[in-house]
Amino acid sequence: MRHPDDNSFAQRRKSADNAKRELLAKFASAPKPTDPAMQERLAEREAISAARIARRAERDALKAAENERLLKEAAALAAAAQEHEKAEAEARQAEINNRVSRVIADEAARKAERDRRYAARKARRA
Repeated sequence: MRHPDDNSFAQRRKSADNAKRELLAKFASAPKPTDPAMQERLAEREAISAARIARRAERDALKAAENERLLKEAAALAAAAQEHEKAEAEARQAEINNRVSRVIADEAARKAERDRRYAARKARRA
């Protein structure tokens, strides 16, 4: 950056030295870590950080509890569905068994009727 009024090398060097001196003075006057105000700000930051960590832990605990509740609900629903499916399968099997027993009973009745007719025919011939 050129400044029209201070073009000489000595003037630019003097300006740079002044800028460095001001910067060093600024850092020298900055508060030290042992300063009570700095320690107070540091303690405040640590308290905020601890509160943030506590809130995060609380949120994580709530999420874990919610996930646990959802898992229990899902397990209960799965068990209910499995129980319902088992009951339906038993009902189907009972219906099949009932049908089979009716077919067997009908076959036995037809056989008995056939045997009766055969016996009656034999009795008539004899």
